[in-house]
Amino acid sequence: MGGMELELRPHAPEPYSLLPEMPTFTLTSTDMTDGEPLPDTHAAAGDDLSPALGWSGFPEGTRSFVVSCFDPDAPTPAGYWHWTVVDLPVTTTALATGVGVPDADLPAGAFQTRTDGGAVGYEGAAPPPGDRPHRYVFAVHALDVDSLADAEGVGPDASPTAVAFTALFHTIARATLTPTYQVPA
Repeated sequence: MGGMELELRPHAPEPYSLLPEMPTFTLTSTDMTDGEPLPDTHAAAGDDLSPALGWSGFPEGTRSFVVSCFDPDAPTPAGYWHWTVVDLPVTTTALATGVGVPDADLPAGAFQTRTDGGAVGYEGAAPPPGDRPHRYVFAVHALDVDSLADAEGVGPDASPTAVAFTALFHTIARATLTPTYQVPA
């Protein structure tokens, strides 16, 4: 890595632990397990497929969802956003494997923003070779508005950080699953 001592950097905290505490609900996946290595099919060097997600038990006042994937362990000052889906209607309680493609058939009004790498849709796990295992925090945010686009003007060109910031003020509950991924040196 040309003299970079990545292993010397501190461990980033779990990102949502730094925000106001929220009620939670159930988030599951048939493709990955919380705390376990993410299968290669969901990595950039693998098939680069977004994993299946399903959720239930969210609060009664939920009107829409934002789904995201964030790597707090990326060697940047601000982590790395791998996926953001905005304005999923409250009737959507699952996303199928591979739905993170740019031209995904999402429910009416829902859209994906660009990743920190600049691509629209899901960008698979891709930590630097030889770095410690990275955490990939998949989150479903239950919101109190039907649409961030309508309520706050968030559109497909918004950065994932702008979506996360705006969604925070409308989030009434959040569920997460956090697999890990590591690339050998």
